[in-house]
Amino acid sequence: MKKLSILGLVLALLALAGQAEAEGLLDRLKNTDFVGGLKSPPGAKVYFINIKDGDTVSNPVLIQFGLKVMGVAPAQIRMENTGHFHLLINKPLIQIDLNRPLEPNDPRIKHFDNGETELLAKFPAGVYKLRIVFGNFNHMTHNPPVMSDEITVKVE
Repeated sequence: MKKLSILGLVLALLALAGQAEAEGLLDRLKNTDFVGGLKSPPGAKVYFINIKDGDTVSNPVLIQFGLKVMGVAPAQIRMENTGHFHLLINKPLIQIDLNRPLEPNDPRIKHFDNGETELLAKFPAGVYKLRIVFGNFNHMTHNPPVMSDEITVKVE
């Protein structure tokens, strides 16, 4: 019961906080025992391989995902220290409930259920905020969450 009360307080604070404050709070919560699903190993990390914050890219856009310390497995395959990638596109972290599976019908969350490690897609011209979130067999974040920093890219 104490975990649920703390979680409620955290979610309320996240709802009131700005994006930067929410991300700072998430950083402090990563070592708690109530966020997400299966445990993630120490040093687990996801990152963008071929793009970085501030890049300008052209269509078709290739986005490659990197992973350290864990392995990739398709959704619904439950194996320790594995999961699959999700790409958040203009979806603020503050709008993600880390205690529920990532939303399957949100067009701002791309699920790579088959264990894909990259995306090649055409994006309308504009500015995009991107973040990789690694999810377990059931689309839940790991505990602590394994996610990249948010980057901003411009598509011409």
